[in-house]
Amino acid sequence: MSSAGAPPVVPTQFLGPNYTETDLKYQHKFTIAWVSILGFFLLISFPRLYASTRSGIAFKGFFGISESWDAKQYHALSISRRSARKGGRIEAILNKASSMLWWTLPGAGVNMGQLLILGGYIALVVTCIVVDASLVKNANRAGRIALAQLPIVFLFATKNSALSLLLGPGNGYEKLNLVHKWAGRGIFLGSVIHGSLWIKNHLDTETPILGQDKETTGIAAFALLCIIVLTSVLPVRRWFYGAFYNLHIVTFVAFFITVCYHTTEAVPWIFPALAFYGLDILLRMLRVRIKDALLVPCDKQMTLIHVQDCTDGWTAGQHIRLRVFSSGRVLESHPFSLLTAPPETTCVTAFPQGVNLGVRVMGDWTKALNDYATQTVEVLRKQEDETCLDEKKQVAMTSVELAGASKRVVFNAPPPEVPVQVMIDGPYGGCSIDLGRYENVLLIAGGAGATFTLGLLDDIVGRCVKLGRRNGEVTKRIEFAWCIRSFGAIDWFAPALMDIATMAASASSDLSLHISVYVTCLCNPEAVPPIPNCDVTIVRPSIYRVLIDLVTPPTKNLGLASSSDNDIQEIPRLPSVTSDNGRPMMVATQTSSATDGKDETEVDVVFDPSVRNRLPWIGLGGGLAVCASGPESLTREASNAVARLQLVSGVRDLGIVGLHTEVFAL
Repeated sequence: MSSAGAPPVVPTQFLGPNYTETDLKYQHKFTIAWVSILGFFLLISFPRLYASTRSGIAFKGFFGISESWDAKQYHALSISRRSARKGGRIEAILNKASSMLWWTLPGAGVNMGQLLILGGYIALVVTCIVVDASLVKNANRAGRIALAQLPIVFLFATKNSALSLLLGPGNGYEKLNLVHKWAGRGIFLGSVIHGSLWIKNHLDTETPILGQDKETTGIAAFALLCIIVLTSVLPVRRWFYGAFYNLHIVTFVAFFITVCYHTTEAVPWIFPALAFYGLDILLRMLRVRIKDALLVPCDKQMTLIHVQDCTDGWTAGQHIRLRVFSSGRVLESHPFSLLTAPPETTCVTAFPQGVNLGVRVMGDWTKALNDYATQTVEVLRKQEDETCLDEKKQVAMTSVELAGASKRVVFNAPPPEVPVQVMIDGPYGGCSIDLGRYENVLLIAGGAGATFTLGLLDDIVGRCVKLGRRNGEVTKRIEFAWCIRSFGAIDWFAPALMDIATMAASASSDLSLHISVYVTCLCNPEAVPPIPNCDVTIVRPSIYRVLIDLVTPPTKNLGLASSSDNDIQEIPRLPSVTSDNGRPMMVATQTSSATDGKDETEVDVVFDPSVRNRLPWIGLGGGLAVCASGPESLTREASNAVARLQLVSGVRDLGIVGLHTEVFAL
């Protein structure tokens, strides 16, 4: 049988555009673009990663917190001398220019640097969706770009991401999560465009929208994506975090399955996402520890947790995720900052050696934990023999006479400790700057944010005094500022602050530390603990004023106003009130409000902090490190204050300026 010959060739003018080939090309362009941008950030982060690797910080805690039942531990300490962060002119100019990226607009939630990254990302997504797309005829382009973003969502979402390690300390999942959120919104944008154009085309051709498998699975996948987006908005995360978290996991699993039925093109993009998630689960299994712990309720607002037999595997500024096998909330885990440095470095002797956490009552889980600890303490007290209890109180009670005061402050015996079992996962996060490389350090916190800055303070004082600057630390002056609403909050961490301040004030110390406690609300003023070189001031401070004061030479002919005990600062020419210990305290702009049925006086004034007269002057040029933690309003003010300071100062006046902020919010 003879051959019929070659099949006829359709003329090119009658061929339609190959949308699939073009779409795949833009999928690859999109992937190459974001990988290249990420590579650029990894490149500029390499010097910091290299420095942290040499100091042994980069990989510390990679396999979790280490445990020891030995009474003593000895660690080999590397010795690497280094100079202060003076820097050259080019480095100083780059540092000043980059500080403009720290500016944060009120209500924006992101600084200028983050805004540029997010703006560039959205521009990249939109460009790859619309260029050479003919969207009216080709609705698949937007869907394919949406699929190409799945690896980004999981790379920036997992708690044990490779990026956290490669970008260096201080770039944990909580910092990368911003890109995860906006990549998810990019997927939603692409899906909306893809789905709406498909529906329009079906309506134009009078084709049934439902009925075929492809259309039905597509609608189902989009519905699941809508659930993910709607349950991820801030009010839901803040008030119903448990529901948000569980729905997030369940709906994404269902979304993956549904989108694979919708199109086979999804499979190549789902595999990398699953690989990132699998790595996260594997590393979590290596980091998880189940330990015995002790709960100590300080009051109705704070619960201390002491986890013993944990001796190493974390650095100051990191946090762990905690799950308590009590109080009826065993399925929930929450992040808490490590309150003290590792035992080899810490100056704190008032707390047991190991992992120490401060849990502020902020939601239903923390309240349930505090209620459980408080109620259990009451039961334990009732079970104790009354005579034995009285003897213990007599032994434990001490009286400390405040300098210049006629009244004595009495500290009662601590409440009994409540034993529980906990699961700890971590550590994660950390501080992005090494405080030991800067001569001047400002640590400022609001409320429970002090759990972060207190750990940093403990670490840097321990490295400079206890360890004798063995790693070449150059820090000379430290200002620790803590903003609280009431005097009672001082007692939460007073024992730790007293230990650290005493170590810094020791005869062998060449480090100057000043502690400022700013009480922003007059709630039953009472005596405060005698913390060395500490001032308690009733005022709402301006962070910029505190910062300017720290880098300003002291007033002439005034000398160094240092005190071994704390003092309650007076603000001139303002109405005065009297505290319980008989000392005058000055306030201003008194406005009555009520909280928990108690009269309070809001304080909203700005004053001269006079830090310059509390710390010895060493000159400028040695660098300035600023770490702020607490509510978003405080960290935003700190970022803007540092950026503003860089604007008004000379190019090399301050030396290199470093900033790290830690937001205590969802």
